[in-house]
Amino acid sequence: MKNLWNDADAEKMVADYARKGVGRDLALRVYTTRLLGGEPRLVLHGGGNTSCKTRATDLVGDEWDVLCVKGSGWDMAVIEPQGLPAVKMGALLKARGLERLSDEDMVALQRSNLIDPASPNPSVETLLHAFLPHKFVDHTHSTAILAIVDQEDSEALVGKVFGGKMGYVPYIKPGFDLAKVAAEVFDAGRNVEGLILDKHGIFTFGDDARQAYDRMIHYVTVAEDYVAKNGTPKTAKAALPAKLAKASDIAPMLRGAVAVARGEGRFDRMISDFRTSDAIVDFINSAKIADYAGRGVSTPDLSIRIKTGPMAVPAPDADKLGDYKAVIRGHVEAFAKDYRAYFESNDALDDVKRIMLDPMPRLTLVPGLGMFGHGRTLKDAKIASDVGEMWIEAVRGAEAIGNFQPLSKADLFPLEYWSLEQAKLAANKPKPLTGQVVLITGGAGAIGAATAKLFAANGAHAVIVDLDPAKAAEAAKAAGNNSIGVGADITNPAEMRAAFDKAVAVYGGVDILVSNAGAAWEGRIGELDDATLRKSFELNFFAHQSAAQNAVRIMLEQGTGGVLLFNTSKQAVNPGPKFGAYGLPKAATLFLSRQYALDYGAHGIRSNAVNADRIRSGLLTDTMIASRSGARGVSEKEYMSGNLLGQEVTADDVAQAFLHQALAERTTADVTTVDGGNIAAALR
Repeated sequence: MKNLWNDADAEKMVADYARKGVGRDLALRVYTTRLLGGEPRLVLHGGGNTSCKTRATDLVGDEWDVLCVKGSGWDMAVIEPQGLPAVKMGALLKARGLERLSDEDMVALQRSNLIDPASPNPSVETLLHAFLPHKFVDHTHSTAILAIVDQEDSEALVGKVFGGKMGYVPYIKPGFDLAKVAAEVFDAGRNVEGLILDKHGIFTFGDDARQAYDRMIHYVTVAEDYVAKNGTPKTAKAALPAKLAKASDIAPMLRGAVAVARGEGRFDRMISDFRTSDAIVDFINSAKIADYAGRGVSTPDLSIRIKTGPMAVPAPDADKLGDYKAVIRGHVEAFAKDYRAYFESNDALDDVKRIMLDPMPRLTLVPGLGMFGHGRTLKDAKIASDVGEMWIEAVRGAEAIGNFQPLSKADLFPLEYWSLEQAKLAANKPKPLTGQVVLITGGAGAIGAATAKLFAANGAHAVIVDLDPAKAAEAAKAAGNNSIGVGADITNPAEMRAAFDKAVAVYGGVDILVSNAGAAWEGRIGELDDATLRKSFELNFFAHQSAAQNAVRIMLEQGTGGVLLFNTSKQAVNPGPKFGAYGLPKAATLFLSRQYALDYGAHGIRSNAVNADRIRSGLLTDTMIASRSGARGVSEKEYMSGNLLGQEVTADDVAQAFLHQALAERTTADVTTVDGGNIAAALR
């Protein structure tokens, strides 16, 4: 592993932070923490921790010996000084004399001794850092180290690989007990330069930041070299179908299978992130991949990301895709059944009250294709995929030098169901549309952009489709929540299909369609040329049908229902003068929405429409407003607020109507009017 220490960079960081009142010790602690955190083979998504012992002044000016240690929720790759809260050393060291200390009391002890009470919770391994005498302490979950400790004879192997330079600590759940044992191991061999924690990872330490960092890189490299020189890769591969299906063929099936059924047609959906590479596929194609997956996670820290380990499914045969949905569902059901048994058998061992997490896999391995990470958000799904890549690297190394034998699932359970982790999960409440994907046509226009922003604020990931790809991307950025923009001419069936394929590629599927795009042409119907009317029908009717067909295709594969929402305009029921070219296809689209409600209600797919009127947008431009107000013989102000409420209706009001329909789980074939009140347009 390359040593990334750079004197110039380190001194620059010291100087930059000095101008902000941060001392040299803490500045260098931030520098090396970032070096470690930026290497996924060492640290992933909140894993690992670092510390330094220094001095700090409290709010009343008293100076204390403190331990600055990584705080909960901080990512080492981008950590700032405030991510290393200072804890008074005296109380931490005194705790070593205790016979026992519960996790809750440990957290209370650490929080009660923070220099800044507003700091995040210090790491659960704070006491281990404190009990070691060195000024700087580093901890990672190196995949190369895991290849060595995930063995039956791990203690003997650690001695062989590292000699007397590293102490060996048997597996103990992180916390007070681990801290005491680790300190005792160090005291028994004070010349060691680090500790190897069985089934867990590695600690190194030093008198300065560079020494601790150098030792981490050195001993990880020793482990890497051992695996490279002594490993024999396993080469037996599973047989694959003559013609493999594509990832896009199976993604909606898999996404639907891992959704958590809540009864009566309700689901907690997942986002799926597909990941592949030559290295991933080569490993997943192993004849023993299901066996490896069943053995568990490479380090217990990963249980909060991928539960008890990955799920492996058979390679999909392109000629038998019709049968593959049942294959996937069978494997998911087996995984869930095993998980429930794992929970129930371990939960029964004590009187602690626990809430079982959902039993769905978070990482699916598909021979021939790659892997899917699953999560309630795209971020969580990508984290699962990242973890999957490092799991593969650790297992590959472990198998090359022996047999992958991680921590048993019985020992894993106390960590996955740790009271501290349960408290974090309980505080993380999902939003109404968390886990759902909405595709919006005309997404860069006023109504589309407002709808995307509102749906994203309620937890959905939005696919914003617009003729102008730059505007679509801009609207996606404004919506946030990892939304994406897609350029497409939705009157072109191939481009419409490609937009939905993009949704599947990025998120795994689609749950909500807001078929919103439209444009208006004016003229008296008897004098309108056929080309104009046909052009309007292409955009204002057939594009809605094309969008709905693509959405239903995916929704049926997912098997978790869905929502079709159409912008049909008040013109569908209350035509305006010289507006037939727009009103006629909109009327057809209104009845299209009802036909979908009729034909697909049995599949849990709801279909509703919004009749909006006089919304300032790309369709109703200032020029159009002037024209329409003139056609009705009123002022522009009177035209825009010409309703029973006497108020102008906005794009945000329409977005609210779409959101209401998306959330109204027992509503279909509905038409919601958003026009401020127009009796002539009221449905009878």
